[in-house]
Amino acid sequence: MADDIKSISGIIAAEIKARPEQVTAAIGLLDEGATVPFIARYRKEVTGGLDDTQLRDLAERLTYLRELNARRKSIFESITSQGKMTDELAVKIAGAVTKAELEDLYLPYKPKRRTKAEIARERGLGPLAEAILTDRMVDPAKLAEAYVAGEVTDVKAALEGARDIVAEQISENADLLGRLRQDMRDRAILYSKVVDGKAEAGEKFADYFDHSERWATVPGHRALAMLRGWNEEMLTLSIEMDRDDVSPVKPAQRTIAAALDIRERGPADKWLMDVAGWTWRVKLSMSLSLDLMRELRERAEEEAIHVFARNLKDLLLAAPAGSRPTMGLDPGIRTGVKVAVVDGTGKVVETTTVYPFPPKNDVRGTQVELASMIRKHKVELIAIGNGTGSRETEKLVADMLSQFPSTQPKPTKVIVSEAGASVYSASELAAKEFPGLDVSLRGAVSIARRLQDPLAELVKIEPKSIGVGQYQHDVDQGKLGRSLDAVVEDAVNAVGVDLNTASVPLLSRVSGLSNSIAEAIVSHRDVTGAFESRKDLLKVARLGARTFEQCAGFLRIPNGKEPLDASSVHPEAYDVAKRIVAACGRDLRSLMGDSAALKKLDPRQFIDERFGLPTVKDILSELEKPGRDPRPSFKTATFAEGVDEITDLKPGMTLEGTVTNVAAFGAFVDIGVHQDGLVHVSQLADRFVKDPHEVVKAGDVVKVRVVEVDVKRKRIALSMRKDGGEAPPPSMRENRGPSAGRQAPGRAPSRPEQNAVGGLGAALMDALRKK
Repeated sequence: MADDIKSISGIIAAEIKARPEQVTAAIGLLDEGATVPFIARYRKEVTGGLDDTQLRDLAERLTYLRELNARRKSIFESITSQGKMTDELAVKIAGAVTKAELEDLYLPYKPKRRTKAEIARERGLGPLAEAILTDRMVDPAKLAEAYVAGEVTDVKAALEGARDIVAEQISENADLLGRLRQDMRDRAILYSKVVDGKAEAGEKFADYFDHSERWATVPGHRALAMLRGWNEEMLTLSIEMDRDDVSPVKPAQRTIAAALDIRERGPADKWLMDVAGWTWRVKLSMSLSLDLMRELRERAEEEAIHVFARNLKDLLLAAPAGSRPTMGLDPGIRTGVKVAVVDGTGKVVETTTVYPFPPKNDVRGTQVELASMIRKHKVELIAIGNGTGSRETEKLVADMLSQFPSTQPKPTKVIVSEAGASVYSASELAAKEFPGLDVSLRGAVSIARRLQDPLAELVKIEPKSIGVGQYQHDVDQGKLGRSLDAVVEDAVNAVGVDLNTASVPLLSRVSGLSNSIAEAIVSHRDVTGAFESRKDLLKVARLGARTFEQCAGFLRIPNGKEPLDASSVHPEAYDVAKRIVAACGRDLRSLMGDSAALKKLDPRQFIDERFGLPTVKDILSELEKPGRDPRPSFKTATFAEGVDEITDLKPGMTLEGTVTNVAAFGAFVDIGVHQDGLVHVSQLADRFVKDPHEVVKAGDVVKVRVVEVDVKRKRIALSMRKDGGEAPPPSMRENRGPSAGRQAPGRAPSRPEQNAVGGLGAALMDALRKK
């Protein structure tokens, strides 16, 4: 076990650019039940300062490598039990670094269904195959005559049986499979074609109607777009290595021939060369194409999940408007606009539904009612959901606010993403939170609250439903869920949580707290009142010392008995903080926030046997800015008046908008016309940009110029360049498919049920469908 950890630590250390001893220490903490946020924040001395990104990568690779080692052990035991283990094979099994390599080595020994080769051996054709392989000068047909008997009816049948035996040996040669697979990785081309008769129906995939590019360099978003096209039966896909090679002997066939030492010296060599070509065409090209298609899908999924995770993090850590009375409007045309007013704490104080649009057209009555609610509750912010009817509702509110007397404060109106609001409204959580509130009104409450504090509200929604992903419904949902849950956990713990106001969903994302413990905390708070100190958490049922250690530093108690409880200083380090205070000869409350006094201190003088320089520096930083929020300050985008639909757009317009989604090929921007525009990566700045996240992130307010509008395909090309750059040429534009960016309001996203590809033969398609 120790040797396994040592080996795993070395592998992971090289990958995350750390020392093996750092990785070993982190693995120890993870195995003890410590969370990534806790290790990253409060165990820097132990891990040598590994950050949360390194630790997440470490944890993921640790799982893979442990599974790999478990499979290695299982394969070793299986082959040994068969009496077929050799020293050479044992070395190869021990040295395999991927699951694919292990399975290649196990293939000859893996229990399998009765194959054609086994049938041929049962018919006594094994010696024929061996004789042909041994003596290349013999004539296989002449040799085969001696094997015609019983079920072997003629020479042709005998040679076909020998071919099946040799082909199986080729197909189970791990070294050869590795070379062929790498050749395909280096040279294969991905081809995409439109299905006959589907050009009009599949117009959104037009960029891939006759498309080819190197497999090794296909960007993830393009791969997922083509996979989506296949899934919707608009495209066929194939991965081929030798389509344009006109030579009679293809490179793959030559590679197999080299493995069999075929030198075309005699009749047997010629026969074996034909077998090599047949084996490649019938067996290996298909299975290796399947391998590469799966690799392509996994590579694309990994990129898509990474994009989703970054966008989700940006959205969760978006600037909160703060504890201000807010009106939430969930727009609707025929069904009316749902209205909810919440106070500064998020408590619902009034709800209603108004009908300013057809068929009722009660514009004046709506404006009077909304104005009355604004005055009554001293509303400072109006959050308007960005779904169907958003711009009409915004115009209605703008007209109403224009009629306010100059002496009356006017609320600020903000367009808010309502992604996931409907999911939350119908959830069990919402029903518990608002048992007496109609489902349709719960969405308006969520919209209002997510303006006040996006993080606190969005944690109530399954991350996958928030909708800031790139082909998010086409990727491995389990892997996506784990990645997004980690993002939510990191975001919540980076900000910290008010112990006395946090909801169960928010508390359950705090390091070390499960949903049941979060419920116990809220129940305890409801019965006994607000927590006066962090250590009071130990009075909560089932919350023991280990859980307290993990969660305490991320929970805040503003204005409590202990000033440090409002900070990110962990209770275990309070003594260090108090020694710092004593060194200044000041009261703790007066010292907190006094940057000048704290900067005069030498952190090294407070190091002890338990807490080193990293922790001391963190404590000093926290004392300088206690309870600091890492999120940016709040600001909003202003949509242009009179630009409400895609048909209102004209090239050259300069508009303000909000970045809703960042993909590998650019950024999507909401400019208020119900369809996000794309700022291609080449249009993000007056310089080369490799990664759009270098320039923008979800939630940013940006100025863009309209470059091109395609009303039919609902595509808007935007630019943020100042040098007059035009839209990228067609070769640079990306087919995003119907849900790469935000959906047009009212349009349900496509949800393919499987991630598969076509054009590879019925067997391959069936295998991928099962996958």
